[in-house]
Amino acid sequence: MSRASLSAVSQGAHRMTERPLSGVTVVSLEQAVAAPFATRQLADLGARVIKIERPGEGDFARRYDGTVHGHSSYFVWLNRSKESVTLDLKDPRGGDILHGLLAGADVFVQNLAPGAAARLGFGVDDLTARHPELIPCTISGYGTDGPWADQKAYDLLVQCQTGLVSLTGTPEGTARVGVSVADIAAGMYAYSGILTALYTRAVQGRVRPVEVSLFEALAEWMSQPAYYTRYGGTQPPRVGTQHATIAPYGAYTAADGEEVLFSVQNEREWAALCARFLDRPELAGDPRFATGPDRVVHRDALNAIIADRVGASPARDVLARLQGIGIAAAEVNDVAAFLDHPVLAGRDRWRDVGVPGATIQALLPPVDLAGVDPRMDPVPAVGEHTDAVLAALGHTPAQRAALRADRVI
Repeated sequence: MSRASLSAVSQGAHRMTERPLSGVTVVSLEQAVAAPFATRQLADLGARVIKIERPGEGDFARRYDGTVHGHSSYFVWLNRSKESVTLDLKDPRGGDILHGLLAGADVFVQNLAPGAAARLGFGVDDLTARHPELIPCTISGYGTDGPWADQKAYDLLVQCQTGLVSLTGTPEGTARVGVSVADIAAGMYAYSGILTALYTRAVQGRVRPVEVSLFEALAEWMSQPAYYTRYGGTQPPRVGTQHATIAPYGAYTAADGEEVLFSVQNEREWAALCARFLDRPELAGDPRFATGPDRVVHRDALNAIIADRVGASPARDVLARLQGIGIAAAEVNDVAAFLDHPVLAGRDRWRDVGVPGATIQALLPPVDLAGVDPRMDPVPAVGEHTDAVLAALGHTPAQRAALRADRVI
């Protein structure tokens, strides 16, 4: 089946807006977070994404929780605008169907356990030999070679291995980052790598496989503390909501118990803070606080002065005063306050998206392309599109019924 005909099967519903990746077909053997995040962003731009799931249970991320009308909050975030096809790839018939899909696809993404795709016959070497125009993308834990190639990796394990957890928390104890930051980093690099590979194929005529590991993606994000540690001799300290290398930069408690976070980024702002908020202009020349590094060294003394001032007024007054003199400041919101944020409402960032049996609100993708509406189609039920996709590949109703009876689909 040609790429054009395979892509055309589901394009009818998406012709209202010609999106940048319209006509691109992605087949993804994906689970959990990293690969689904990469492919959902491709779907946002108009790519057709066919998600391969296990018959019956599907992607195990469907059962991480049941808080969104009975569906997982992770799954509904990561899987809108996709088609779900169930296949048992351990059955040769399932493998043949997947190869039939790949014959008409542009990109294949997989983040299975180490070595699993190759054992099923879908390793990079197998794919490039059989489908030379296909761009394979592999997302692994620690790389597909090297001493840890066979290690399983999950987000928090990678946060620990890269040292991120040692930087996060308070002096009394460490903490994980509150979102799946290693998965998100890997998904972002896979997404940009796939876009680069598509561009390279279109412009240079060369197909370049893409590989991303969770460890190396988060390692890149750890570069600043890595430089600080290697060349400074000690790693940045854990300081809660304070900034490890800039002061003042952190949260302080106002008279009404609310927290206000603000940041001073340069000497002009520091002088303004001293004169017009702290009402102590002489502090600008105090040798303890003369430069940014000086203020970090004497953070405790500086925080005591600031805490006294912030604690004398309600949060609303502190924010107004700081913002009035050009100091960046904000409330420390909880998630409920974020959901009601005036920027999201004022910029019309929410859209209705279908999930099986209900409708939810989802945020628009953060990148706005002039004249292009992002695709915001429903989250699929397990195997919802299996019959339509197999019919497009030429499987008759009787053949599909036999495959279903044998639990191949």
